[in-house]
Amino acid sequence: MSIFSKIAAGEIPSYKCAENEQFYAFLDISPVSKGHTLVIPRREIDYIFDLTDEELAAMQVFAKHVALAIREVFKCRKVAQVVLGLEVPHAHIHLIPMNTEDDVNFHRPKQQFPAEEMKQIADSIYAAYQKQQ
Repeated sequence: MSIFSKIAAGEIPSYKCAENEQFYAFLDISPVSKGHTLVIPRREIDYIFDLTDEELAAMQVFAKHVALAIREVFKCRKVAQVVLGLEVPHAHIHLIPMNTEDDVNFHRPKQQFPAEEMKQIADSIYAAYQKQQ
């Protein structure tokens, strides 16, 4: 079981931003910018394009709603969507609030925020997501 599967199952704590029966969204613990969120399918699968067409479409719609919540909370110009990463064998989408393209620079040093701030960010995104439902 991947670390992301354990997070989605509640076996490992996370800063939950949104969820439904198929997908789970949570803050990246080593973000490239504040609000950097990961969207994962609950079904463990390594490569995003190995999802069924229906799963991939549903994941994109879920990610869209999470991105709208992020944009509401951060008042950013756009929310970047990036599919990148080989370190965790579980399909995932990065959603990153951005005002400039440098906000999505994965080569910059990762940021760290206090637990209280991470919780506040996640709770704010979750509340904005819930308003859409």
